[in-house]
Amino acid sequence: MKADIHPQYYPDAKIVCACGNEVTVGSTVKTIHVELCAKCHPFYTGTQKLVDTERRVEKFKEKAVKKAAKTNVGGKKAKTAKRAAAKAEKRAAKQPTQLVEA
Repeated sequence: MKADIHPQYYPDAKIVCACGNEVTVGSTVKTIHVELCAKCHPFYTGTQKLVDTERRVEKFKEKAVKKAAKTNVGGKKAKTAKRAAAKAEKRAAKQPTQLVEA
């Protein structure tokens, strides 16, 4: 190792969180100040709260429900039968009605 090219190493450096938690680690910096740590971060504490102001989650769930309802109709055979029934109904409406004389 060359002399005088490496930064000084502090084996008892402190990481200080905004919540007051202190951790002793080895570092090239004597003290490190952080805003969040494992003791106060919402993900690790389990107090995480999702704020969805634009209703993105609810909109996605609504779309998924609509799509599931639409696809459960019956598939290709059901669509074909529905179209055939609509065509037959249309043809019946176009044909003139015949009067039967008794």
